[in-house]
Amino acid sequence: MSHTDSTSGALTALSIKALHQGITSGQFSVMEVTQAYLERIERLEPALNAYITVTKDSALHSAQTIDNRIRAGELTNPLAGIPYALKDLYCTAGVLTTAGSKILHNFISPYDAHVTTKLKQAGGVLLGKNNMDEFAMGSSNESSAYGCVLNPWNAEHVPGGSSGGGAAAVAARLTPMALGSDTGGSIRQPASFCGITGIKPTYGRISRYGMIAYASSLDQCGPMAVSAEDCALTLNVIAGFDERDSTCSTEPVPDYTATLNNPIAGLRIGVPKQFFAEGLNNEVGTIIQAAIKAFEAQGATVKEVDLPNSHLAVPVYYIIAPAEASSNLSRFDGVRYGYRCDNPNDLTDLYKRTRAEGFGEEVKRRIMIGTYALSAGYYDAYYLKAQQVRRLIKDDFVQAFKDVDVIMGPCAPTAAFKIGEKINDPVAMYLEDLYTIPVSLAGLPGMSIPVGFTQTGLPVGMQIVGNYFNEARLLNIAHQYQQLTDWHTRMPAQFA
Repeated sequence: MSHTDSTSGALTALSIKALHQGITSGQFSVMEVTQAYLERIERLEPALNAYITVTKDSALHSAQTIDNRIRAGELTNPLAGIPYALKDLYCTAGVLTTAGSKILHNFISPYDAHVTTKLKQAGGVLLGKNNMDEFAMGSSNESSAYGCVLNPWNAEHVPGGSSGGGAAAVAARLTPMALGSDTGGSIRQPASFCGITGIKPTYGRISRYGMIAYASSLDQCGPMAVSAEDCALTLNVIAGFDERDSTCSTEPVPDYTATLNNPIAGLRIGVPKQFFAEGLNNEVGTIIQAAIKAFEAQGATVKEVDLPNSHLAVPVYYIIAPAEASSNLSRFDGVRYGYRCDNPNDLTDLYKRTRAEGFGEEVKRRIMIGTYALSAGYYDAYYLKAQQVRRLIKDDFVQAFKDVDVIMGPCAPTAAFKIGEKINDPVAMYLEDLYTIPVSLAGLPGMSIPVGFTQTGLPVGMQIVGNYFNEARLLNIAHQYQQLTDWHTRMPAQFA
């Protein structure tokens, strides 16, 4: 099938596996697939604002090179020739890397992040860098210096954050896969809001080298795609040890696709009573309960579990994460790279004005909170206490996993809310991560899969949480559900 008798829509509707099969069989070329996505981005991207940078020229050059290497038998990886997008906090050699901030508006990275290198080695084709909340701080993509990303299901609503650009791009089929980052829910929540599949692996499963840091003890890379199978194919490439990241695990990496078709009969599902209490939207709760019943119909058993300290997760997170951010973001001072204020009077003036002019309001708020929590008179009362409670939250999960295999529940308390609805109420915004933050604090793997729609047509995602390094089981469970349902294949009408 040539490009002339295949529409770009037909190619961009295919899964990663189907694209790989079509490329290797000669049904179509990498160049044709790449051109189809670039044409779609050019035509539809203005309606979403999902990309900060589109790397058209380098994508076409890569496509030609990879076509030649595939024909020569040099590239056989399932991601060879597959287009992808990166959240704009992954350093990419020669490409603008902004972290969604004015302070990095002119930063051209001189090197590649670990995951960027792995995807290049596999033969992936970079389409561009996705819009995001500034320095990954946000739950709605409204803190980006490049404007809010719009939800492809309803442009009046947010796509979620901070990986909202990648989630919206996958949902609108402007990329088959996007790498996001998850600190307190920033892959899972936008995946839920945009009706796609996203997974946050166990902390340390994927190297953070070359990933612009927000909170180093929480940040984790993960893929967002249409299906669990596509996420599994991606994890096979990017997971594993990297000596440049001291927190990266040496745990062996399984083939995440090998167990996708295992039966789920006998699966023990834990449902936390705290996740179905006050704060959860009734319609969202009903949709999640129906999805859990579908697993019961396949032979799974359901048991209520107790996470007694989960209500403390949000306040704990908003001490620890800002504290780490205040340290990590001290490097952005106008001296070495990025934005610099005009005509500073002295070094102190350079620091103050560069940071005041370069950082957005949400980033300033979190730096201030974090610096306060780490200050001499308050370290023990706030930061140290938060770390102690973090351990209690982790212990709750350890206890729960003695009786169940996975934990299921809502990903967010609501479907996507309207743009501007919570921007002036930081606490209401922070509570959007009520169900994802405990998982991040514990360092556990978690994922979101689409399980239905509200009456107003907004997607709802269910969160599945596993024990440490049990990503293969999560992907298996999600894949089995996706064999029986079509929620994940549905597309927003405007982009169908």
